Formats: sequence, C-alpha cells, structure tokens
Amino acid sequence: MARLARLSMPGLPHLVMQRGHNGAPVFGDDADRLSLLAAAQAYAADAGVEVHAWALTENRVFWLLTPASAGALAGFMQALGRKYTREFNRRHGRSGTLWEGRYRVSVLQPGHQVLAAMVFLDTLSVREGLSTHSFEQAWGSGAHYAGRLAPHLPEPVLGRGWGPHPDYWALGNTPFAREAAYAALVEAGLSESQIQQFEKTTRQGWVLGDPAFIQSLQGQTARRLTPAKPGRPRSRPP
Repeated sequence: MARLARLSMPGLPHLVMQRGHNGAPVFGDDADRLSLLAAAQAYAADAGVEVHAWALTENRVFWLLTPASAGALAGFMQALGRKYTREFNRRHGRSGTLWEGRYRVSVLQPGHQVLAAMVFLDTLSVREGLSTHSFEQAWGSGAHYAGRLAPHLPEPVLGRGWGPHPDYWALGNTPFAREAAYAALVEAGLSESQIQQFEKTTRQGWVLGDPAFIQSLQGQTARRLTPAKPGRPRSRPP
C-alpha cells in the first residue's frame, strides 16, 4: 500500500515531529541544540513558516508552526534537516543519516487544539524523565510563555518567523495575564488520552479537530484526513 502524502494546510497550525534514526540521540551536547535552534531561526521566515513552540528531547524534536503556503513546511524541514545533519556530523566526526525517515505531522484546529498541543510539548520533558518540572527543561519554549525564562536560557521567540500563535494571545490582555494563564494550563497538564491522541495523530499524520473542522478540510484534498474505520470495506453490489 502506498504511504499517504504528508499533510500541509497553509494558514493552519501543524504539530511536527522528527525522530533520530532507530531512536538514536540527535544531540550530543547543548551546542548541538543551539545549532538546531539557530538554523531554525535562520530558515523559518524565508521558508514561509512561523514557529510558535518547540521541544527538544534526547531523540526527538517537536515544532508547532504555521506554514504560509503548500510547500513551505516541506521546504523548511528539508533545509533544516540537511543543515543540522551536516553540522552534527562535522562536530562529531560521523557520516550518514541522522533522522529516521520522514518527519511526521498533524494539522490542528485553531481555538481547539493549539494550547493543548503547547502543553503537550511543555510537559514532554517530565514524561521522558529529563526534568522534574516542566519549566526546568531549558530546551523548550514553555518557560518563555509562562514568564519563567531564566537569563541564561535561549530566547525561543525572537526574530522573523518566530512568534506566539493567536490562541496564546487570547489568554489575556497583558503579558502577565497571558503568562499566568498559560502556566496554569501547564500545571494542570493533559489527560493520558490527550497525550496518546497527540502522539498517535502526529505519528500517523492525521488532522486533530472536531468533525466539522475535519469535514471542511476534507473538501480541499483527496487525501484521507482521519483513520479508516476498522473492518473490511463493504463490497459493492453487482
């Protein structure tokens, strides 16, 4: 069976995941992490994407971003992947591939899933045992959005192509109000079913939203946007 084309819906938020080849680490040290973020900041605006949030673990990289055109996401991810792989191989004296196959992506419904996706990213470090508290993890954007960014940590949302999603702005009328509201969301966390839903839809490449949203998108593409129902397809009458 031919694999489905990756989703790309201009103007909508996308949750994107890359994994190390065979689950291997994709960072050797903090200099590698800074190299990836620098490359992302360099390429985002010119590629036509806006990065809203991100999270780096040992062997996975997540981005929450919005592409401006149909080819913007693919262009950004290809340029970023090649640039970072060259730098990583050079620094660590290796060669060959770094990433496991294609990046994975899910399209999210604005006003419905974006803030939950940010919380999913900002609680990832705790779930994977990298920190004991979400805002202790330096390599994610959550501390910035909650007003907890320490001076020595990288600033995640500076420069062209980087900025908060409108759903974050809607959390309050002042920076303090938005930060407090977002911190409360992260502290509340997600249910296990929500976590598994983000993992599954991103890994398998589905749209995450309510039925009306998914139906509106289905009219724009021949690609299936949700999993097929289990069971054998009905046979057609003769």
